[in-house]
Amino acid sequence: MTSPETPVDIDAAAMAEFTSQYGSDLPPVAIVIAAYNEERSIGATVNGIPAVIDGMETATIVVVDGSTDRTAAEARKAGAMVCDVPANRGQGAALRLGYRLARESGARYIVTTDADGQYDPADIKRVLAPVLRGEADFATGSRVLGRQETHDRVRRLGVHVFAFLISRFTGQRITDTSFGLRAMRAEVTGAVTLTQPQYQSSELLIGVISRGFRVVEVPATMRLRAAGTTKKGGNLVYGYRYSRVVLGTWLRERRRPASSPSSAGSAPSSPERVSAKTK
Repeated sequence: MTSPETPVDIDAAAMAEFTSQYGSDLPPVAIVIAAYNEERSIGATVNGIPAVIDGMETATIVVVDGSTDRTAAEARKAGAMVCDVPANRGQGAALRLGYRLARESGARYIVTTDADGQYDPADIKRVLAPVLRGEADFATGSRVLGRQETHDRVRRLGVHVFAFLISRFTGQRITDTSFGLRAMRAEVTGAVTLTQPQYQSSELLIGVISRGFRVVEVPATMRLRAAGTTKKGGNLVYGYRYSRVVLGTWLRERRRPASSPSSAGSAPSSPERVSAKTK
């Protein structure tokens, strides 16, 4: 009987297939999207991504996380570089694979956005700007500083509650912990510990702050989902699972031996943090 593939096996096979199709020489900016059964929205999402930002070419990598529909085909049709993983392992696993593909293929900057069209592609340049200017290592959009079209009062309250908790835990004011449109220097993704299969946004944010990377927030827009439904569960399930990730990541980072970002091999010479601010 054939033994099941391990996550390492799955990643290795997916990376080998991706490299055989697209090579290993990406432009400076890689936009990474994790997608699961998003055939109705992924094409428009990819089409909206700018081909050039501040004179630098971009490449869009869509990691298809075990989809059973035409997500991969629609992403390819729109011009994305597609890494089609046969197993559904969660958004966190898909993003980690995307980070590695971008980082090891020469991208200097990584931007993440969602496949469902909730983030305005016009915000990509704005969120990436402080990283390109050397003012931050990691920038995240904020619907609180910007605008949101959603009307779910429970979700809105949750955004503020988790922002308060993470601000208290980390000592840095954060207004939006789960915004999926983010930009970072590629090396940052290899310097933090990422293990969560889902609800990974808070794990990454707490990790980069805890390790002394410079973090800023940028006003951005949260739109209504273009098609389909959320894969993260209802409000109670989402809140419970998200809070577990927040607390677990904070405790893990507290127990980690102190180290400077430069000793991790990927941060700037100054570990100064930048408070959340508008641009």
